[in-house]
Amino acid sequence: MKVDPAVVRIFAENVRADIIQRPQGLNLDPAIVQKIAAKVKVFQGMTHDCLMSTLAMAEHMPHKADAIVFNEGDIGSSFHVLISGEVVVEKKRGERTVTLAKLSAGECFGEMALVGNHLRTASVRALRDSVTMRFDRERVDAYPDSAHIIYRNIARILSSRLDVSSEMLADLVLRTGGETGPAPQG
Repeated sequence: MKVDPAVVRIFAENVRADIIQRPQGLNLDPAIVQKIAAKVKVFQGMTHDCLMSTLAMAEHMPHKADAIVFNEGDIGSSFHVLISGEVVVEKKRGERTVTLAKLSAGECFGEMALVGNHLRTASVRALRDSVTMRFDRERVDAYPDSAHIIYRNIARILSSRLDVSSEMLADLVLRTGGETGPAPQG
């Protein structure tokens, strides 16, 4: 008897969802939930019930000013949504630290750890007292109703960031007199 792999995967996801306990959810005011739904791109397209279930799986993480959220090279298995405050994304280059981005409320970071088994590619540090919601890969994957939306939105966010990085790289090459070649075919 042949078993459809998709059926096995769905069954495994349902078993995992029953086994993995959700942390105590945040008691969020409906106005805050509405703000999160409107401002946080990683949650766009979720129904209210789906968003509430997703927020319930998050871990509330306060970070003091200048505290490290995670370091470049750390093993990553979660991403964060910045609820309040401001963080800076930094990368080491030799002895120098380069600021890649400053993020404010509503933005996410660490999402590359969710889409691959990555080491953290940059460090994130709180610029001022901040609060994040941390979403572990295992918990996200256990809830397919929200997981597919989160992954789709992460792909959109990463694509947008790649577009910006490509423009910056092209400008840098032109400013430094670097080699330019023919445009890629495709």
